[in-house]
Amino acid sequence: MTGPTSTGVTHPRLPARRGGGAGTWWSKAVVRAVEEAAFSVQDLRKARTLARAGAVGAITVSDGGAVAAVTDGDDAFTVEVTVPVLDEGDAAVFAELVAAESGRVAALLAGQLPHAFVEAIEEAGVELLPYRGELGSACTCDAWPDPCPHALAVLTQLAWLIQADPFVLTHLRGLSRDRLLRDLHRLARPSAAAPAAESPGDSVSSEALDDLVVAEDAAVRAARLLHREDPFDSW
Repeated sequence: MTGPTSTGVTHPRLPARRGGGAGTWWSKAVVRAVEEAAFSVQDLRKARTLARAGAVGAITVSDGGAVAAVTDGDDAFTVEVTVPVLDEGDAAVFAELVAAESGRVAALLAGQLPHAFVEAIEEAGVELLPYRGELGSACTCDAWPDPCPHALAVLTQLAWLIQADPFVLTHLRGLSRDRLLRDLHRLARPSAAAPAAESPGDSVSSEALDDLVVAEDAAVRAARLLHREDPFDSW
């Protein structure tokens, strides 16, 4: 059984840009899965060209998938990509492991995905990073490879979005930012009511979580006001 569905989040079209840069370790893991899913090197090259040219429109991410339009010459196609969502048990384990250390909440809100945290959830039997066989797709073009270059282009830009915001990845797995923060608040309430049961700093409290969210939102607004450099330029 899967968790409740969330409202889709639409990420604006990314501007055309040149390639280069290594990305983060988690975005490279997603890119590797995309590369392994490609039918041929030629398809992958075309996908990267489309992605870098700004041919992929706004991407709407929801539980278990994403939808976007891709322009290819004079044609435009609709692409839907899918990723399996976490079941209720795995989603609960994920939230519990995030709440186990306040630093993990802060890292996610800061756009980071600590390697040690991913290792911890994998040891608990929860898969966060997708692999080749989990990437599904459908496109309105008539190409027979699956995924086609248009789907690969959308997946490539998803990796770019995940590089800057790991919540895009958790959303694909069925844990939107709002749902995860709601789950963390629910887990934090008992610790706030009985602080003597645990050592300070061992896990996140409800008040600490509120402070982190407020600080993160303020930082995002400030960055927009200052027109900070495009986070994808380092890719």
